[in-house]
Amino acid sequence: MQKIGVFVCWCGSNIAATVDVAKVIESVKAIPDVAFASDYRYMCSEGGQDLMQNAIREHGLTRVVVCACSPRMHEATFRKAAEAAGLNPFLLEIANIREQCSWVHKDKEVGTEKAIALAKAAIAKVRFNSPLQAGQSEVVKRALVIGGGIAGIQTALDIAEAGYKVDLVEKKPSIGGRMSQLDKTFPTLDCSACILTPKMVDVAAHPNVTIYTYSEIEKVSGYVGQFEVDIRKRARSVKADLCTGCGVCQDKCPSKKTPNEFNQGLDNRSAIYITFAQAVPKVPVIDREHCLKFQTGKCGICEKVCPSKAIDYTQEDEIITQKYGAIVLATGFETIDLTKFGEYQYGKSKDVITSLEFERLTNAAGPTEGHLQRMSDGKQPKHIVFVSCVGSRDVSGRGKEYCSKICCMYTAKQAMLTREKYPDTDVTVFYIDVRTPGKGFDEFYRRAVEEYNVHYIKGQVGKILEQGDHLLVYASDALSNSHISLEADMVVLATAIQPSQDAKKLATMLTASIDNNNFFTEAHAKLRPVESPTAGVFLSGVCQGPKDVPETVSQAGAAAVKVLGILSKDTLATNPCVASCNERICSGCLACENVCPYGAIGGEEKTVINLNGKREQRVVSVVNEALCQGCGACTVACPCGAMDLNGFSNKQITAEVDAIC
Repeated sequence: MQKIGVFVCWCGSNIAATVDVAKVIESVKAIPDVAFASDYRYMCSEGGQDLMQNAIREHGLTRVVVCACSPRMHEATFRKAAEAAGLNPFLLEIANIREQCSWVHKDKEVGTEKAIALAKAAIAKVRFNSPLQAGQSEVVKRALVIGGGIAGIQTALDIAEAGYKVDLVEKKPSIGGRMSQLDKTFPTLDCSACILTPKMVDVAAHPNVTIYTYSEIEKVSGYVGQFEVDIRKRARSVKADLCTGCGVCQDKCPSKKTPNEFNQGLDNRSAIYITFAQAVPKVPVIDREHCLKFQTGKCGICEKVCPSKAIDYTQEDEIITQKYGAIVLATGFETIDLTKFGEYQYGKSKDVITSLEFERLTNAAGPTEGHLQRMSDGKQPKHIVFVSCVGSRDVSGRGKEYCSKICCMYTAKQAMLTREKYPDTDVTVFYIDVRTPGKGFDEFYRRAVEEYNVHYIKGQVGKILEQGDHLLVYASDALSNSHISLEADMVVLATAIQPSQDAKKLATMLTASIDNNNFFTEAHAKLRPVESPTAGVFLSGVCQGPKDVPETVSQAGAAAVKVLGILSKDTLATNPCVASCNERICSGCLACENVCPYGAIGGEEKTVINLNGKREQRVVSVVNEALCQGCGACTVACPCGAMDLNGFSNKQITAEVDAIC
């Protein structure tokens, strides 16, 4: 006979306001095997845990049910408390009567009835709980950071400074990310390159960091502490160990008609190129798609002029396989495609540009050497209109419903810099709302209005038309409830940002979660904001949601600390709630292997005792407990019921259902 203890939490008024706690206690006391039942205002507090531990000792409880909040919040807390009282932590169950009950019901009678049902289900399940023991797995003392922008660089540096090896993988030819394309940063207006370049140099020179640029993740397997990753290092067609970065090959290359991605296609580059002046590594790459040698076989000038003999047309992609204890995702962002926003004439008028293109035009290293000019005729614009929220906060389905967070601030920055450098230029900003959520941000916006005389108009731009050598901007003024039209020489669109296109592919490889917008999902928005739900995988920067540079760097440091928490250990406790196979009834169909997302199940020929008690040689399913994450997919797929899940067995789930029904 079991002796079950039930503890019901008030959670202040979170639960008690919608659930009659006394009635729940009264109901569970009448259930067979319940030897003790009590309530407490805050079960997760020290007093609540002491109450539970004392009851386990005094009443000899063999099972415990805690009716409280989601197990995501405090299951680990209560398991530790039970273990401290001498009870196996897996003989404890949580009935979620907050998120699944009190928070979704307003009627106290209905909420109470549901809370009792959930408590009964947990009691029914805990009867069949068995004591489980966590295993151990070794930790590889090496980290992988995917993405070489400021988030990835900062994360890699912080881990490396703690004395651990880090591999930094970047798909582009140089690290630096989006920040390398910016001119100035808000709210201090200091030079973006002046901040970023020393970081790039530091991470490249650090003895604990290995940088793989022009590289992508090909395959990921394993689990926390023991990830195995294949990295495809794409062929540069240039020997990095011989190249001095002199640039002669770029100058002599006859193929110079390829749009320059770094300058947002505003100028052209050669087929062999270094991304930008401060690139790390400062080694060119041959764009084989546009190189005459690879397309026709008739050029080869770069090989002839290279003083270091570094050109190698025979170079091939290389697959590097490495093991890691932890992985950090820092894949950054992209701007959305504006082809659906035809009313703005983007792509049709040369003088309608995106904010990122504006950054390159105002950057001294940009296509116009920092001289702001119209792309149509090269003249300095006298009236510029900035349009905020292009694709952000869009409920029409063309853009993104979320706020991109950084647009208001970088628009204010660009407007101020324009007025500072070209005082005779009028600047108008159309906005829905001005959002300034960071330190010093609101003061920065007010400077744009009060000190730099930037005209802010609350309203949306409906249409832009070309009229002679000018643009005509039609918009609404929400404050005066009127329609207005303005002549402009240039229109700058503050484009919404979205996750990198690689996010979805990486999420599949890592079994990491993404939301409806393809941003990586954190394990808990408040308590675990830099951890993904997949153990050992962490999030850094804009891959998790829109952020500015200071917030990105802060999160990068937080992700590094979480990684160090793993790498500092020699072993990690494994989850005992894993799948198991009843070999006696397993038919060897391996349907479980086909559905397992973690590759934890395989077939193996064994001598087994069948249901008739006879020995026979046949293939059965075998579970690798180190790889298994306890998702339960195999138990559903198994046609003969041989697969079961420790801690969530078919018998336990059936008992829960019976108790509720």
